[in-house]
Amino acid sequence: MTPPTLEQEDVEMLVPHQELAASDADAAQAQPMEVVAQTEVASTAESQPAEDPQTSRFTWTIENFTRFNGKKQYSEVFVVGGYKWRVLIFPKGNNVDHFSMYLDVADSANLPYGWSRYAQFSLAVVNQIQLKYTIHKDTQHQFNARESDWGFTSFMPLSDLYDPSKGFLVNDTVIVEAEVAVRKMVDYWAYDSKKETGYVGLKNQGATCYMNSLLQTLYHIPYFRKAVYHMPTTENDMPSGSIPLALQSLFYKLQYSDSSVATKELTKSFGWDTYDSFMQHDVQELNRVLCEKLEDKMKGTVVEGTIEQLFEGHHINYIECINVDYKSSRKESFYDLQLDVKGCRDVYSSFDKYVEVERLEGDNKYHAENHGLQDAKKGVLFLDFPPVLQLQLKRFEYDYMRDTMVKINDRYEFPLQLDLDRDDGKYLAPDADRSTRNLYTLHSVLVHSGGVHGGHYYAFIRPTLSEQWYKFDDERVTKEDPKRALEEQYGGEEELPQINPGFNNTPFKFTKYSNAYMLVYIRESDKEKIMCTVDEKDIAEHLRIRLKKEQEEKEHKKKEKAEAHLYTIIKVARDEDLKVQIGKDIYFDLVDHEKVCSFRIQKQLPFSSFKEEVAKEYGIPVQFQRFWLWAKRQNHTYRPNRPLAPHEETQSVGQLREVSNKAHNAELKLFLEVELGLDMRPLPREKSKEDILLFFKLYNPDKEELCFVGRLFVKALGKPSEILAKLNEMAGFSPNEEIELYEEIKFEPNVMCEIIDKKLTFRSSQLEDGDIVCFQKSPRADYDTQVRYPDVPSFLEYVHNRQVVHFRSLEKPKDDDFSLELSKLHTYDDVVERVARQLGLDDPTKIRLTSHNCYSQQPKPQPIKYRGVEHLLDMLIHYNQTSDILYYEVLDIALPELQFLKTLKVAFHHATKDEVVIHSIRLPKNSTISDVINDLKTKVELSSPTAELRLLEVFYHKIYKIFPLHEKIENINDQYWTLRAEEIPEEEKNIGPNDRLVHVYHFMKDPNQNQQIQNFGDPFLLVIHEGETLTEVKKRIQSKLQVPDEEFSKWKFAFISMNRPDYLQDSDVVPACFQRRDVYGAWEQYLGLEHTDTAPKRAYTVNQNRHTYEKPVRIYN
Repeated sequence: MTPPTLEQEDVEMLVPHQELAASDADAAQAQPMEVVAQTEVASTAESQPAEDPQTSRFTWTIENFTRFNGKKQYSEVFVVGGYKWRVLIFPKGNNVDHFSMYLDVADSANLPYGWSRYAQFSLAVVNQIQLKYTIHKDTQHQFNARESDWGFTSFMPLSDLYDPSKGFLVNDTVIVEAEVAVRKMVDYWAYDSKKETGYVGLKNQGATCYMNSLLQTLYHIPYFRKAVYHMPTTENDMPSGSIPLALQSLFYKLQYSDSSVATKELTKSFGWDTYDSFMQHDVQELNRVLCEKLEDKMKGTVVEGTIEQLFEGHHINYIECINVDYKSSRKESFYDLQLDVKGCRDVYSSFDKYVEVERLEGDNKYHAENHGLQDAKKGVLFLDFPPVLQLQLKRFEYDYMRDTMVKINDRYEFPLQLDLDRDDGKYLAPDADRSTRNLYTLHSVLVHSGGVHGGHYYAFIRPTLSEQWYKFDDERVTKEDPKRALEEQYGGEEELPQINPGFNNTPFKFTKYSNAYMLVYIRESDKEKIMCTVDEKDIAEHLRIRLKKEQEEKEHKKKEKAEAHLYTIIKVARDEDLKVQIGKDIYFDLVDHEKVCSFRIQKQLPFSSFKEEVAKEYGIPVQFQRFWLWAKRQNHTYRPNRPLAPHEETQSVGQLREVSNKAHNAELKLFLEVELGLDMRPLPREKSKEDILLFFKLYNPDKEELCFVGRLFVKALGKPSEILAKLNEMAGFSPNEEIELYEEIKFEPNVMCEIIDKKLTFRSSQLEDGDIVCFQKSPRADYDTQVRYPDVPSFLEYVHNRQVVHFRSLEKPKDDDFSLELSKLHTYDDVVERVARQLGLDDPTKIRLTSHNCYSQQPKPQPIKYRGVEHLLDMLIHYNQTSDILYYEVLDIALPELQFLKTLKVAFHHATKDEVVIHSIRLPKNSTISDVINDLKTKVELSSPTAELRLLEVFYHKIYKIFPLHEKIENINDQYWTLRAEEIPEEEKNIGPNDRLVHVYHFMKDPNQNQQIQNFGDPFLLVIHEGETLTEVKKRIQSKLQVPDEEFSKWKFAFISMNRPDYLQDSDVVPACFQRRDVYGAWEQYLGLEHTDTAPKRAYTVNQNRHTYEKPVRIYN
């Protein structure tokens, strides 16, 4: 059966994935109504010059925030720069445990093809208690059809957002602000970096701009480049396996190439996989790791010690007693210096802070050998500075209050010339070498643009230390004026005028999202040595030869590409290709054209010239060659369609291509038919209209093998019964062997393979040129029990649906545990049964599976429910991608049973012992807190048989709730909150009418965060009796916590309301403090115990996402 052949124009047309389109439509319906009139004003924005941005602030007050049940929510539309924008939020996080927020182009679906717009913007969640703690994040983006929204997946921890005491969620309302400045961008499509600047850029592999900026900086230190060139490598080394050779190759290309250079060989030499290249790492860490690696590789070579000579300086750490004659010091080396940005106005004030003397006195006295505790001064002074001084600016730091990294965007100045001998050498130690003048000139400024969770890196460099600066931004290099490289990278705020009269007209200050984070200075006295000449004689001959050969190959490919329109690639398939491929590489159709011999032929040459090339290649005389054109059929199969007519063979190759391929593809696919005589010599042959060319595959059910056995011409009015003896001969069977014939019709989306009636004519069976007949011995009666796939259709069905799945334990999601060959049509039960059998498990229902997220390369957050999908294929599909990975867990009870149960992790705090034990409580979902407590009583050790338990909700060291016994457990969330069980103290059972039950929390003040209160340790409840003073309360607290007198005497006590402490005196009546106004929750007023946190930090956090982790920078080779 031969379906019609497709016209080539139809073949090439791509159709959108309908399921995706449908899901987008659903998403669109879920968006709130747009309230801004749909007017097209893009032309207004286009007329705006780049330096005159249009700006606006938009405020979105989101009421009933916690009641929103959807995954994402859009704001109403607002207009900036003539463009329509809206804010997109994910209130529960975009598959992370952080609040996610983005700026979105509101009308992206209706914009013309190729649209783009550029904006720098700030997103904020307002702190409604203290405005100064509002969280702002800034970035910039070129918006386009593929990236129509941009922002922060990890904007702020959900734990902070949903904690009412933190001030972001007040009266169930969250306030979000967006400040947007729209700028017109210059089109750089036709820009040639080499031509304009003499330098070339580096290609970005995904998220490697941080590496590119560092590599350009190192490359433009000529002494460093020369040392890299002189590292010994051999012609047998491969760049992907040798860091020295990969770096030599990269530097050579940067020096001599005319276009941007790829870094893949270098990252491969680091041992990085593609995933590493898509992880944005810390530049400072990469710099250190790379330099350490090079230093190690240089050992024992002519360039040993280069890294130390260039970058190594020394300082001395000292402690000097004030009242006795005792001094301790330690010399240390450094390759870079980390300078504080916060609280410092410029580099000099950072150095002042670096060498600042710290007084060790009071509780912090120094224990001097043979002198006991002494008042002392502690500090750092420099012994010598290196020729190349690398200053890492501490733009990123950890915020303990928010439990997250933050970026410091404060203004921070750095000079073009840096004098480290200033003020009579105040940075130098008394015994420092002062013969060298420590005057430095700025060589490069590495810039980070964006926020803490991502952004873009680039570098401003003076390659020759002249007045001219250059910006190296991945592939693009541009000339820049000094102001752009210096003042504009100081950071701080920029005041942007308010243009849009629809918003308040006061100018607002926009935090500069881009600022310097690393500076490289070169010492004036070493300038000539470091800025030396590097030319071809510094490059090893084998490296020059290799790289020139690479360059020639590249030029050859470039030339081929440029001349591609003059040539046709002819791909020739032969019987030999079918024999090699069928049953190994392919099972359906006849050949993979990517694996056959190809000829590059000029279009104007006659086809006969091509035939002569074939005669040379295969030794087949021109007169015995017959070529068939292939055709793609409507059922997506690809078969030989018809032989070339004599008049076609007289045409040029170019004309012939157009006959077969109207889509102007540069390839021509042909099948070479050669008929062999008895002596195996080729024979000439004519084909009549009655001749049909059929291809034959043989199936062996016992071995489950399919192979190509040949092709035959048959007569249209002939019958299959007439060729059975010939087929048996081709298969090596006896002449009278009973065989069955099947036609392979199609295989996408489903296999279609039908039995051929041997008594009907070939024409009646609708067999035509290029059709495939599969045959086998007639199935025996015992085949159904003896073999898995007794006939051709069942075997082809198996091949089409078979899928090797790699199973990983959910506890080790990076490591393959075992692989199974399954069928995509296997049911849920089939899959878990095979997994259970592999694991030696009797009960398959105890297996729980989790699908793979193809984008994050991690398990999906939610496991597959029991019989929640029909087939294996449903488990493997993630949006429009198919994975071959599944994760498994072995449960202690059957999954169907578990799904009707709720599992809670409860931390039981023993009444008398200092221990906490985590218990998993598993109960039916309709159970109550009372059932949890009764179950817990059977598992824990109580102080007495009559002891009563209660369950508390603890979050960030505060008690938020005491669960009532009748509350249902189904909606309790223990992912972010800790559930704590404890015995109810006797004093609480006998509480008097005027007694109060108050919350007691541990706290300390964070010196780095404006003395903000930071809670820690285990909170508890305490009965305060009427008229009780602090002295009396302290005694009971000390007794309860078993704190030694010496330590307890240092503790301070405060009444804390809304995070503001009111310190108490021993004589104060404690209950009186708690008579004040109503509050949102009991945790907002508490008795605070101020002391240092001496407990060891836990190696885990309760609210960690199931599968999140961060990779450190590693160079593996």
